Formats: sequence, C-alpha cells, structure tokens
Amino acid sequence: MGTGLIGKKLGMTQIFGDDGVAIPVTVIEAGPCVVMQKKKQGTDGYDAVQLAFGRKKQKNVTKPLQGHQNKVNKGFFRVLREFRISDPDAFELGQELTAGMFEVGDFVDVTGTTKGRGFAGGVKRHGFRGGAASHGSMFHRAPGSIGASAYPSRVFKGKRLPGHMGDERKTVQNLRVIGVRSESNVILVKGAVPGSKNGVVLIQKAVKKS
Repeated sequence: MGTGLIGKKLGMTQIFGDDGVAIPVTVIEAGPCVVMQKKKQGTDGYDAVQLAFGRKKQKNVTKPLQGHQNKVNKGFFRVLREFRISDPDAFELGQELTAGMFEVGDFVDVTGTTKGRGFAGGVKRHGFRGGAASHGSMFHRAPGSIGASAYPSRVFKGKRLPGHMGDERKTVQNLRVIGVRSESNVILVKGAVPGSKNGVVLIQKAVKKS
C-alpha cells in the first residue's frame, strides 16, 4: 500500500547486469516509515497521510512535536512528510511502511534538495561561454553587458546573472528500480538522485510510467 516513502541517500555505486553491462545506481535507505497522521477532505481540505522517518531521542524533540508523535506511541522521529493519496483509510495510525512496497522493474520519482554551490558566476551557474583565454583578452568570466543604456534604461527581469546556485528542491522522474533489499530497507535505483550523501529524499511511484 502507499504511494511513497521517505528515505536517505546513502551514495552511488555500480552493479553488473546479466549481460555484463555496468549499471550506475544510487543506494537509498527507504524507510521504515510510520504513519503518523491521516488527513481527510472533510476536516483538512485534502486527502493525505503523514509519514515519519529517522529515529530521534526524545530530549531532542520539541514539546509540541512530542505531543503529536506520542499519539501513535511509536517513538520519536526526525523527518515528517505528507503524501497525497486518494484513500487515507487504507492506512492505520502507527503502521510501518518498508522498502518491500517497491519491486524490481518499478519506475519511481525521487525528490531531494540539490547540493548547495554558494554564490556562482554566470559561467558555472548558466553555462556561459566566457571570453578568450589568451592574447591579452582581459575578458574571461565576467558577465559583460547586461542591457542597453538609453532604452529601456533597465535590466529585464529574468536576466541570467551571477547568484546563489543549488540548494533547491528537485525531482528526477522515471528512475528504474534495479534492486530491492527488503531485509535492510534498501533500494537501488538506476541513475543519480538530487542531494548529497545522507540527504533526505522522497520516493514515489512514477506519475508518468506504470
């Protein structure tokens, strides 16, 4: 049951298929996740379930969250996320969801927060070509002209310029599940997913592929 899990990106490696071809995979610790709350159309305006992931000591949890998590009496958790579903009553409070909900060959969408790159210039942030590297050019990686002077006497909104890069919520779609290790709650998905090692990710059944 369920449409997704909260997980932790453990890193990347490669495995070899039956034909001997190396397949790059991301290793994700998917669950176990505990159903913490059910949201319903009549009371909350939408249908969803709230899942919890990542054990945490009680002393490190705020009092309001302790009261919220004590309702299911399953311990205390670091991460809480909601998943929209059509039938919240298909779940029970305190129910544990594991990596076993995925099978080899499934397609999933993985959402995470990309690595932060800090303040980056136009060449790194937007792939600008830059200027000549030699012959006394004196123009290498600077932005250059960004607009006319007399008219319109301003810089158009949306102009690609240096600025903060990375640390954004991104979703990679249609990643194939290559392996499922139910005993350790680990799944292997083909390709890369957003974020750094130990980053929190959301794994959901692909919306564009069955």
